[in-house]
Amino acid sequence: MNPVQIVEGDSPVILAAPHAGTWLPDAIAARLNANGQTLADTDWHVDRLYRGLLPQATTVTATFHRYVIDANRDPDGRSLYPGQNTTGLVPRVDFANQPIWRAGQAPDADELAERRDRFHQPYHAALAAQIERARARHGIALLYDCHSIRSYVPFLFDGELPVFNIGTDHGRTCAPIFEQIAANTCRAARDYDTVVNGRFRGGWTTRHYGRPAAGVHAIQMELAQRAYVATEAQPFAYAHTQATRLRAVLSELLHALASAAEDLKR
Repeated sequence: MNPVQIVEGDSPVILAAPHAGTWLPDAIAARLNANGQTLADTDWHVDRLYRGLLPQATTVTATFHRYVIDANRDPDGRSLYPGQNTTGLVPRVDFANQPIWRAGQAPDADELAERRDRFHQPYHAALAAQIERARARHGIALLYDCHSIRSYVPFLFDGELPVFNIGTDHGRTCAPIFEQIAANTCRAARDYDTVVNGRFRGGWTTRHYGRPAAGVHAIQMELAQRAYVATEAQPFAYAHTQATRLRAVLSELLHALASAAEDLKR
């Protein structure tokens, strides 16, 4: 399977999904233990949730699971959240701090390098190419990085995560207008809570590509899965009624961001 799927659009907006994939090569899948094989840390249904909301947008989606390699981590393995619990470039534990590999089957440094070349690099080569294509066409590119996570993950954060977690690395990765639109749109949505640059202030993708002075803006949206998943445990089923309501807010947000990007390019 190709490690990345691309659908090109005419908008300055690129929707990236580094953690929606569930594909595991057979040789890797066989080395996961029973816990790892649940794939609990997937950004479940994120690609489906955003599908069609902004038809003109380009989409770049990783097909491989984050247990193969995490496409939203620094390829050198450096943590973006020093002093806080996190998982690695190739995770050894899940978000509950439980092992995911069979005894003695975790990948070594040589295999990590091979996975980086086979999966991480092609995904980011594709994403970088689409960002440059949008910037060349419009004079501006807006990368919106799509994520979701369980509402309660004590290993990573205290308490219940807000539904909308907007990350711009404290305003460094995009023009202020984009952060303002995201915050205002989400805060205006009834029955949803919002935080800006809280526990998730933008992963490696957002921080690596977000260069406002060069015309590339990036924003990460981390959604709490309770807003659109029936249960945050197996089978992680898509909840149509909840998702439809959430999609309406996300659609409003994406169209507002796209409109602002069009204004900035003029």
